[in-house]
Amino acid sequence: MDLLIPDYGLLFWQLVVFSIVLTILAVFVWKPVTEALRTRESMIEDSIKSAELAREEMMQIKADNEMVLKEARVQRDQLLKDATIVANKIKDDAKSETSKISEKMILDAKSIIESEKNAALAEVKNLVSTLSLDIAEKLIREKLNNDPSQQQLVEKFLKEVKVN
Repeated sequence: MDLLIPDYGLLFWQLVVFSIVLTILAVFVWKPVTEALRTRESMIEDSIKSAELAREEMMQIKADNEMVLKEARVQRDQLLKDATIVANKIKDDAKSETSKISEKMILDAKSIIESEKNAALAEVKNLVSTLSLDIAEKLIREKLNNDPSQQQLVEKFLKEVKVN
């Protein structure tokens, strides 16, 4: 039974040794452990703050990127609009220039056709007048006395003219 119930002396010495060990631990071990825990806690808090700052910076960068992207899209749309306007202007200028050139060509062709027509008419008039003079000359040279011989001569000349 002695083992189950300790003596007062044993209890006293156990208490004294426990107090000494507790004092040694409090003086030499407790302070460095608590100091290490405080250091670690402050390091964790700093890391959390840094992570928050980094997250806020990322959100700001993302917002800036969105704004830059939006501005780039607006500029792209404006450039496309300007390019379309310039292309349409060039196309319209080309159409008007083409129509001016074609109108000039048509007018030139009409004037050439008119001058060729006038030249052809003048040539036909010359030919008709020459033929008429030839027929009249031949009729006058033939000094015919009677009408039937004149009729035969006119018919003969007409046949010659049709052949040519």
